[in-house]
Amino acid sequence: MSKLQPVRGTADLLPDVMAQHRLVIDTARQATARYGFQEMATPIFEFSEVFSRPLGESSDIVTKENYSFADRGGEQLTLRPENTAGVVRAMISGGLTQSLPLKYFYAGPMFRYERPQKGRMRQFHQVGIEYLGPNDALADAEVISAGARFLAQLGVLPHCVLHLNSLGDAESRAAYRAALVSFLQTHESALSDDSKRRLVVNPLRILDSKDTGDRDILQTAPKLQDYLNAVSKAHFQTLTTALDAAGVTWVFDPLLVRGLDYYCHTAFEFVTDALGTQGTVLGGGRYDGLSEMLGGPAVAGVGWAAGIERLAMLAGDAAVVVPKVAMLSTDPETDLAAFQLAETLRDTGVDIEFPTAGAIGKKLKKAARSNIRLAIILGGDELAKNTVQLRDLTTGTQAEIAMADLADAVAAALLAP
Repeated sequence: MSKLQPVRGTADLLPDVMAQHRLVIDTARQATARYGFQEMATPIFEFSEVFSRPLGESSDIVTKENYSFADRGGEQLTLRPENTAGVVRAMISGGLTQSLPLKYFYAGPMFRYERPQKGRMRQFHQVGIEYLGPNDALADAEVISAGARFLAQLGVLPHCVLHLNSLGDAESRAAYRAALVSFLQTHESALSDDSKRRLVVNPLRILDSKDTGDRDILQTAPKLQDYLNAVSKAHFQTLTTALDAAGVTWVFDPLLVRGLDYYCHTAFEFVTDALGTQGTVLGGGRYDGLSEMLGGPAVAGVGWAAGIERLAMLAGDAAVVVPKVAMLSTDPETDLAAFQLAETLRDTGVDIEFPTAGAIGKKLKKAARSNIRLAIILGGDELAKNTVQLRDLTTGTQAEIAMADLADAVAAALLAP
């Protein structure tokens, strides 16, 4: 039998890594709650059309990256590659369009069949927010400000730069699309095979191409900002003025695009150079057409998602929370009494480590290595007197304490410097 390993592109989240993930998730939850975002969760898998409808059957995510399968009932299902479509689906199927506006926060795993690399896994994890209902620029500003506050509270905002662009409204994008197609048709023979296919299906996705030949051609392509109408320019102006008023610094990035048709107006990314080539740690935009693509009514939306793995790398180590107190029995005859005493202390709010095997000397050494502060030692002599020995593993001091006074003594010792 071969040695068992995690599936390629997945990883076990052991306590040290889980502590980093928990720091990112808890910080995001707290920061976005300040803006009224409430936590929700969608299923990890959905009917495949939830993702294929808005992303398009020809998109890279659908054709190359989705984990899709037929279940035993013959239903076509897909592990979620992102969560925005699932959140909008939940709004539609739950009849929540009568309760707009809706502000949602989520955290959880996503799945894409990609080449695994640092900060990019096949099962990866995201936090994100979705603001459904408003179509104004101040909603965009609030969503971006929530992202900036989250990154600031996590301590990583100084390492990030906010890139911002306007994708324009439907009218502006239609005018730009016509100009882009006309330009690209004159260079069609030099385009990559993927871009030749996209030129027919959705030419705006060519702007996302990573092919070096495509990138060279795009250097002289028409610029989106030259095709923005008055409404689109006013939306972007209101957004940038609001961000300036909130003290959120940004840079204009005309190359920042979203190739999918349901994106409009605002596109943004917080980018860092501290993680190598995978620089985006949080990104999002406005997606006013998504609800209609999923068969729902016209509902505007704006949101962002952030990669937990990348942010954990950027934030650095997080403390693994371990009990500060150990309950140690010296022999089998006192094990049950020690167990009962540990439960009593837990009832008072104290976290207790209770090793059940090993000699008292080994237990004490292991407790000290685990950064446990206090050891409560219970032997036969102490049990007969209804006392325990309370040892401070940092200073080495030890005192005999009556069981009735133990909770107060532990509390006082943990507060001592």
